[in-house]
Amino acid sequence: MATNTARAVDNKRIELASRPDGMPTLSNFKLNTVALAPIEDGEFLVRNQWMSVDPYMRGRMKEVDSYVPPFQIGKALEGGCIGVIVESKNDRFAEGDLVLGNQGWREYWKSTGQGVQKIDPELAPAQAYLGALGMTGMTAWVGLKRIANIQSGETVFVSAASGAVGSMVAQIAKANGCNVIGSAGKQSKIDWLRDRAGIEQVMNYKATDNLTEELGKLAPDGIDVYFDNVGGEHLEAALQHMNDFGRIAACGMISTYNATKPPAAPRNLFQVIGKRIRMQGFIVRDHMEDYQEFMRDVSTLIRSERVVWEETITDGLENAPNAFIGLFEGENLGKSLVRIS
Repeated sequence: MATNTARAVDNKRIELASRPDGMPTLSNFKLNTVALAPIEDGEFLVRNQWMSVDPYMRGRMKEVDSYVPPFQIGKALEGGCIGVIVESKNDRFAEGDLVLGNQGWREYWKSTGQGVQKIDPELAPAQAYLGALGMTGMTAWVGLKRIANIQSGETVFVSAASGAVGSMVAQIAKANGCNVIGSAGKQSKIDWLRDRAGIEQVMNYKATDNLTEELGKLAPDGIDVYFDNVGGEHLEAALQHMNDFGRIAACGMISTYNATKPPAAPRNLFQVIGKRIRMQGFIVRDHMEDYQEFMRDVSTLIRSERVVWEETITDGLENAPNAFIGLFEGENLGKSLVRIS
């Protein structure tokens, strides 16, 4: 229902103050308040409740050409968000509707509805549409189903297996009959993977001097699929133990995002040739035609309790930079979220 009480609002937002050199610091961010003009006909006003922080955002802080434009200094950052419509002059979106958008890092935003999706919180809490039922879950699903084409009985190695994407990868692979091996950097994360997600073979990559050797102990018959979230030494280890005609779904390489010089690993990339390995990078946005199939698959897994998830929640928009930096310090278990209101 449209209203006639459109008003300007004071909108707090997090802006990029400077481009990070290496690990981001709080000085790279600025909390600012700007006026947001009243909505016009066809628009609606959203007050954010949740926002996502994700490793890929680090790449947008660099002034480089990529698949998405870089963040601009003095402008608000962007990212996935869930909010409630508080004013509307759009017949398709009513006050009280919960919506999914890409205008995180701020309290309020306006839209005509383009690229905005209504969500139904009956299946799962609203914030799950930023995680298991959002681009996080779909990234895992696409990487396994479309890029790696997993088959029942195969061995799948997942780096950062307790992270937002990695934890979904591990569980989807297991639900599809695969033998799953994960890596994580804290005992508490390993315990969660074993006790909650049911992933029995997990190694602590920070507790070993030789990641390649440790992976070999868990995969004596080799691995068929590697889902790469980390790159570097993890990729090197996976290449060494990959079976002939193995597949690598290259989702992210977080170990290199803050590097100020090229990484030393992988030193064995030649394995791609002899083992006839297929390695493919992918961006989930290229696969939106698969969204409905992803939702059906993962919704079924959630209902049957074969997929569970964990959230690391930070309260307050002003603390969003801390939550983002924490991604690179290994502080999050599962999906990292900021609760704005």
